[in-house]
Amino acid sequence: MSTEASVRRPPVAEPTRASSPEAGRPRRPGRRSGTARTGSVLKWAYLGVGLVFALVPFVWMVSGSFRSEADLFGHPASLLPTSVTLHGYEGVWSQLPFLRLLLNSLVFTVVTTVLTLLFDSMCAYALARMRFVGRNVAFVLVIATLMVPFQVTLIPVFVELFHLGWLNTYQGLIIPRATSAFGIFLFRQFFVDIPTELDEAARIDGAGHWRIYWQVILPLAKPAIATVAVLNGMALWNDLLWPLVVTTSNDMLTLPAGLTLFGGAHVTDHAVLLAGAVISLLPIALGFFFAQKFFVAGVATTGLK
Repeated sequence: MSTEASVRRPPVAEPTRASSPEAGRPRRPGRRSGTARTGSVLKWAYLGVGLVFALVPFVWMVSGSFRSEADLFGHPASLLPTSVTLHGYEGVWSQLPFLRLLLNSLVFTVVTTVLTLLFDSMCAYALARMRFVGRNVAFVLVIATLMVPFQVTLIPVFVELFHLGWLNTYQGLIIPRATSAFGIFLFRQFFVDIPTELDEAARIDGAGHWRIYWQVILPLAKPAIATVAVLNGMALWNDLLWPLVVTTSNDMLTLPAGLTLFGGAHVTDHAVLLAGAVISLLPIALGFFFAQKFFVAGVATTGLK
């Protein structure tokens, strides 16, 4: 037997990743991580600039409500008052029937918003879940009304309210604004995304259209309801033109319309105007704060398959 056959050679170990000379070196950040970091910095910079532009007018309004006329005209660009005064808030309560204006705004906004949610959702249910001749034509006509400005129909509606005797009344304020094409569109797009199998299961249990609408569709449409409620509520609460046209006495004015009484031809009490604007902003801010979760969900999911 030869000596070469009797001698066994040990197996050669393959180089591992740990034994390589570059294994112990720290990895340098690549271009991708640097680009991501730059994008993150730019994103936060854009958000910061947008936040400043959004908050500065609000801060100036709140600050101006605690300033005197001399301070407002002497330092108009200042965000902080040189001396704090409650003249603006005292003027709101003493120079206007503020509680009456606030009550009118609450009745107009709340009742109209509730009627809008009811009528718009019912119309959207018919357009989304029921089969009838002319359904698509009806939906197109509803969308077409979005292109018609409200000012175009203002005079015909005013003449109709005059003949009905509804001027300077709550029904004259509320009923012409009790529906909106945008609400119908948003509800319809949301209802289309709800599976039709739920309707079929409810019909097997003997449910009709009203029960399906009330007990099946609406409980699933909370994001759409919150979205329409917030958008319509903000528009109605801040509406100035419609209450000025329909009402003729100070006792029926809403809060935004009532604040116009401080704007005179020669003298305007800006502190009182700013104080009234701050007070009128609080209900809208609180409503949006409590409904923001459903509002964001409704805007993000409506119309998506």
